[in-house]
Amino acid sequence: MNKFNKKRAFIQGIFAFIGLGLGAAYLPLMWQGFGYSTRTWFNNEISNAIIGALVFWLLSLLFSGYFERLINRIEKSLTSKSPAYLFFGSISTIVGLVFAILISTPLYRINSPIFNSVVPIILMILFGWLGFRLGTTKRDEWRKLFSFRSKKNDDGESIIDRPIDENYHHYKILDTNILIDGRIYDLVKTGFIEGTLLVPNFVLYELQYIADSSDSIKRVRGRRGLDILNKLREENIIPVEMYEGDYDDISEVDSKLIRLAKEVNGVIVTNDYNLNKVIEFQKVQVLNINALANALKPRVIPGEHLDVMVVKNGTERQQGVAYLDDGTMVVVEDGRYYLNEHLDVIVTSAIQTDAGRMIFAKPAHSTHEINEKDDGAKKNSGKQKNNQKKAN
Repeated sequence: MNKFNKKRAFIQGIFAFIGLGLGAAYLPLMWQGFGYSTRTWFNNEISNAIIGALVFWLLSLLFSGYFERLINRIEKSLTSKSPAYLFFGSISTIVGLVFAILISTPLYRINSPIFNSVVPIILMILFGWLGFRLGTTKRDEWRKLFSFRSKKNDDGESIIDRPIDENYHHYKILDTNILIDGRIYDLVKTGFIEGTLLVPNFVLYELQYIADSSDSIKRVRGRRGLDILNKLREENIIPVEMYEGDYDDISEVDSKLIRLAKEVNGVIVTNDYNLNKVIEFQKVQVLNINALANALKPRVIPGEHLDVMVVKNGTERQQGVAYLDDGTMVVVEDGRYYLNEHLDVIVTSAIQTDAGRMIFAKPAHSTHEINEKDDGAKKNSGKQKNNQKKAN
């Protein structure tokens, strides 16, 4: 028997067991309503239990498929939740059921089927659901409440270790782009990142999908991301953990990252400008590698000389584009005439954009030519004035 049939047979057995108890408890009342006395061949404890089990087993044949699909959805949903979600949800549900039992105990003394059976069941469902919701929606507050730990100072006295500061986030969640970029490995080696790197499974699956792409460029990028992840785990410079859960109700990986960051109180590490803006709008902290690189780039001032190599034409007429070693774009006036040549330029201005820093410059020899022309013009005008004076 395969797994599907085993699960369905188990559901049918549960139905039959429930019918067994309900038949033994309530069928005598039904027979009395029809005027039949007890202790007949069809109205006794055994026959009533068998009839109840048979009726519910027949019902299970109609509804077992629905219950099986419901159980599958519940299992899938629970496996995608974090351990903290399941733990606090279970504890709070148990507490809610205990309260329901305490409230229902006096009701059993009332001689009424409604107060003896129906009301306690309703109370248990209601308090169990309220307890589960209270435990799962407020799990961050519960975690902070139970995060007090007892320590001892140098004098051996017990002290209280308060919860971690709100500005500290233990988990640094890596997205797909930051692993493909590869600079996270160099940044981790410097020791500036602390805590634990958290790599969700859905990010790993996206990397695998890119690495298996038919496009050679995407395939190289995906494999690079997998290599960087393996290097981080093998060298063990900083703890790296995998998040096994997923969010089936969310299709986009970026939205899943934001949801995960809120649940684990983590920080998303990325180099994606658009994702950066979305994360900030969602009030989740983000570490942008590009913003860090721009902040660490050396400053340039107008009049400073740079040695650059013009690699392509600019968007405007006669402009050329060069790049510094750190990737900063340099727009050179008349640079199109010096493609693939090293050129000494003078910085005229620099601006900071959302995409990075941009420098404007012009060739250094153009200023020399202008100065020489100006000097020559001044000398000629001086000679003309002297000649006019002599003539007069």
